[in-house]
Amino acid sequence: MDVVNIFLTSELGESLEDFVHDQRRFTFDRLGPDGPRRLVEGPMWAFVDWVMDDLAGLEMCRRLRADPRTAEAHVTMVLEEDDAEDRRRALRAGADDYVIGPLTRTAVLDRVLALQSRGPERYASHRFEAGALAIDMAALQARWNGEPIPLRPNEFRLLRFFAENPNRVLTREDLIGGLGKREPPIDERTVDVWIGRLRRAIKAAGGGNPLRTVRSMGYVFDLN
Repeated sequence: MDVVNIFLTSELGESLEDFVHDQRRFTFDRLGPDGPRRLVEGPMWAFVDWVMDDLAGLEMCRRLRADPRTAEAHVTMVLEEDDAEDRRRALRAGADDYVIGPLTRTAVLDRVLALQSRGPERYASHRFEAGALAIDMAALQARWNGEPIPLRPNEFRLLRFFAENPNRVLTREDLIGGLGKREPPIDERTVDVWIGRLRRAIKAAGGGNPLRTVRSMGYVFDLN
């Protein structure tokens, strides 16, 4: 079943349950200033409030467009009122369209379902590059300086999550949550097994060991 990721900067994103329609599962999550805290696999819609607690909605739009994880997302600005100048500023900041708040679950789903006609083709060729590492999401293939990295699906997703969060300590809990594996609960030591497999695969492709262990804290993907 295909998954459509819907992120909201408001608290609404934390309270909505999944919705299944026409062989698609629509999932909801909250979006913070630093972007998604988990992998986003498949189409993404972001509903950005004009006024946020920690930064302006316009700045959030700019961050989404500058972040390779979310650059292709469909961004809808949630305006407080129908103001022509606010609409123009939202579009200039990178929003695709706008709605007038406050949002409800029905309003969000109606907007996303109406835009499904844009189809998945927009995301099919998405590639991600970080230094010597290149990740092709459509082909589920990663390469190090052009050399294929032999990965199982789980390790492929783990590498992608590291690449999207380079030079940053990620705890075992961060990695479990980032891969969407909180349910059923997973022993945190299982992460060490994942890391071991990923390290061996990168080394086999000539990538050395860019995964650094930070004792008692977690792991870092060192990107020069």
